[in-house]
Amino acid sequence: MDYNNKLVLAPMVRVGTLPLRLLAAEYGADITYGEEIIDHKLVKCDRIVNDYLGTIDVVEKGTQNVVFRTCPEEQSRVVFQMGTSDAVRALKAAQLVCNDVAAVDINMGCPRSFSISGGMGAALLSKPETIHDILTTLKRNLITPVTCKIRLLKISHYTVELARQIEKTGVSALAVHGRKVPDRPRDPAKWNEIADVVAALSIPVIANGDVFDYEDIQHIKNATGASSIMVARGALWNASVFSPKGKLPWEEVKKEYVRKSILWDNEVKSTKHTLKEMIMHHSCLELPEGKAVIKSETLADLAKLYGEEEYFQFVNENR
Repeated sequence: MDYNNKLVLAPMVRVGTLPLRLLAAEYGADITYGEEIIDHKLVKCDRIVNDYLGTIDVVEKGTQNVVFRTCPEEQSRVVFQMGTSDAVRALKAAQLVCNDVAAVDINMGCPRSFSISGGMGAALLSKPETIHDILTTLKRNLITPVTCKIRLLKISHYTVELARQIEKTGVSALAVHGRKVPDRPRDPAKWNEIADVVAALSIPVIANGDVFDYEDIQHIKNATGASSIMVARGALWNASVFSPKGKLPWEEVKKEYVRKSILWDNEVKSTKHTLKEMIMHHSCLELPEGKAVIKSETLADLAKLYGEEEYFQFVNENR
């Protein structure tokens, strides 16, 4: 896994499932992160080869609930992101998926109360010993590359010092979200503080924050000196943001997302959530399209809504 000069799809909860990852890769993303999955959930799962779809599914024991789905097509670029606060549990969870992904990443930046209350996500930023324990344990026991993603600390010097400690664990790369824990998405990303981290490290740094067009990729590279660039909301709203030819019309990208959701039998709740996020950025959920997505109960309903009934029928007849 080479982290130099790459375009990266960021991990996004309920969004970064197989269809969006493959869509982003189709448009130019070199590396695609899955949504964060908590180790507590993962250790209660089984790895199942799904011959019907041609996928590898991580499924909750005793249920049909697919926690993570991947396929051979993306094995060389997909990163499995995990939420954890314990090295032993993290290793047990990682061992379930490590042979099917290109790398394992530890989330150290999520500011949600659920993560922080469990000692995960951004809570780890103030626990360098726990960070060291988790990352070194994974590095010692996995052949798969290990990385992590952090947020900025209150003072830039503190972020740099933490990044240096992380580098010493032997991780292959470090992703830095240019916002602090209290910051909200509307607050501008602090590219200058990412630049401080880049200047201090020898491993690749992946810069994340406020990339909405292909032109922004070069701007953040120039501002930070980062080796690679990670895109979150910009890719959610239009995955063709990764294309050097410029973004395609949103309607075209949206329909292709629906087709990929049908092809890979993505959970309808996940597909609807992603579509609603797309719609809210471009228009309004109160308009007919938004209302129809909300009312949809199956992928067949969504196929009909977006004029993909024939494709839905073809896929299901030819699996």
